[in-house]
Amino acid sequence: MHKSKQLPLSSNHQPTVDRKAIAFIFITVLLDFLGAGILVPIIPFLVGQFNQDALIVGLLGLCFYFAQFIAAPALGLLSDRYGRRLVLLISVIGTGLADLVFGFANALWLLFAARLFDGMTGGNIAVAQAYIADVSSPENRAKNFALIGAAFGIGFVIGPALGGWLSQMSLQAPAFVAGSLSLFSAIWGFFILPESLPRERRLKGAIALQQLNPFRQIREGLQRPALRQFLLANFAQNFAFSALQTNFALFTFVRFGLGPQQNGGIFAYIGIVAIFMQGLITRRLVQRFDEQRLIIVGLASMAVGYATVALAVNVSMLYLAITLLSVGSGIAIPTMTGTISKQASWHQQGAVLGAAQAISSLALIFGPVWAGFTFDYFGANTPYWSSAICLVVAALFAASGASSRHA
Repeated sequence: MHKSKQLPLSSNHQPTVDRKAIAFIFITVLLDFLGAGILVPIIPFLVGQFNQDALIVGLLGLCFYFAQFIAAPALGLLSDRYGRRLVLLISVIGTGLADLVFGFANALWLLFAARLFDGMTGGNIAVAQAYIADVSSPENRAKNFALIGAAFGIGFVIGPALGGWLSQMSLQAPAFVAGSLSLFSAIWGFFILPESLPRERRLKGAIALQQLNPFRQIREGLQRPALRQFLLANFAQNFAFSALQTNFALFTFVRFGLGPQQNGGIFAYIGIVAIFMQGLITRRLVQRFDEQRLIIVGLASMAVGYATVALAVNVSMLYLAITLLSVGSGIAIPTMTGTISKQASWHQQGAVLGAAQAISSLALIFGPVWAGFTFDYFGANTPYWSSAICLVVAALFAASGASSRHA
């Protein structure tokens, strides 16, 4: 039976940074994002085989994030008790199986079932963030969290372009490739990925059923004054992001006549900017500037980017908007995650980051429905105007949180 290694723990309970471990988690998350990126350009068109409404695409997103809202905090808490490695591998296997079902689906309800199953096992990001927190000192967490953003960027450089190319074979081919990549990642991780949370640092005792309640974990997070404003900013940011995630391909088709291949190119560009920002620039910015102020700057840049999407009259202006969005998110997201992580003790990283992911999922439950509804009934640019407003609200929350921390 395979027995995983554990990362060393220094005598003063500070993490010993293992570059190989960070590389392992980077590649694991990269393969996961690559699989997700492959699906991005074709999801609206797969749904379109059964229903043409943008609202249905939004409801499909709601289904995934509702399941993730229920499951992610529980998976984070379970990783605090039983270790990151096991929970992460289960999550990746679930994603792989769900993607295969998504490809085989011959009815709309099967598409929804696949996304529901993926969401129930999809605690990948919160557990990966907790893994990085385990092996990073507090001052280096934001820098190392940026590696997840870089993995996102690489996955979305290659993934959408590959998805657009595979869609020429069939609309189902990208889903089959995405599922295969996730299952390969799980096999690879089983043999390679070490455990990051030694037994002596794990949550002790049995986990009561009520502790798995996502509303309880969110409530406990919001009751922490130093954490509340950043969790609210995280909610507003993800609510805004839902428009880009769920109906951007429909927006570009309606406004500019772009199909899966052209949208694959746009998402590849987003990925390139994400790699540049989070793999290089943000990692240096957090060493020179206050993290809370970087969050505000990033959110403000995103707000301008969403407004520019709404105003775009040609593809060149659209790329300008996407640049502002990508630069802003590349600054704001890892620094916000680092700030949230610093509010948790070693044995609470999974629970706190799981609660943050639950809040993100809650935003992405309502966000896609709002984006789809406003798209259908008020015009294609309406979701992006509302996203710009949400980002302004998020920046105000972050500013309030920064003020209270520096008071």
